[in-house]
Amino acid sequence: MASNRLPPTRVGVLGTGEVGRRLAEGFRSRGHDVMIGTRDPGKAELGEWLAGAGAGVGVATFEGAAAHGDLVVLAVLGDAADEVISRAGAHNFSGKVVVDAMNPLDFSAGFPPRLSISGHDSLGEHIQRALPDAKVVKAFNTIGNTYFVDPSFSEGKPTMLIAGNDEDAKRTVTELLGDFGWPDVVDIGGIEGSRELEAICIAWVKIGGARGAWNHGFRLLVG
Repeated sequence: MASNRLPPTRVGVLGTGEVGRRLAEGFRSRGHDVMIGTRDPGKAELGEWLAGAGAGVGVATFEGAAAHGDLVVLAVLGDAADEVISRAGAHNFSGKVVVDAMNPLDFSAGFPPRLSISGHDSLGEHIQRALPDAKVVKAFNTIGNTYFVDPSFSEGKPTMLIAGNDEDAKRTVTELLGDFGWPDVVDIGGIEGSRELEAICIAWVKIGGARGAWNHGFRLLVG
């Protein structure tokens, strides 16, 4: 459980889809200095969001947002991660906590998707190899973006599972999660734990498809 709030931090969020926007809103609501990164900072849809729910969030290229953040969030489609890192510049991640909120989803065979990286590897591990000087922590990938901030279900709050190699980075992410309303954060170990976390995403999607609804999450119960 987080005992302290994450102090005011410069945050770069790479990705302006629903995941990136929701996380940027969450960081901004907690008083952080947030810059969201995109291929096209001038696109109309983004401007509408910045004038509404995204008010107070800055906008820049991927490179500008990565350089801005002392903490950087990767929130693009998993198969776009390499391109985005290339555009942002690997040096702009060096020494920083990098939150990997992505899943490597492959919809080529329709719904439900499968993982494009699986077995003895994962997208989380791939990101850590691509950014050897960064401290990558997998988080947020096992729940719908509606519940990223202040999650609440009829039977209580869900559990957030995280994985990463750096203990200090995981403490930082646990603090930010506590500040986002996640009192139950479980660290499953090194970044290779992304293999299991990404597989849990597929289970979450399959459950949603079977239920015809997406208002579900996972909770660790200890007896």
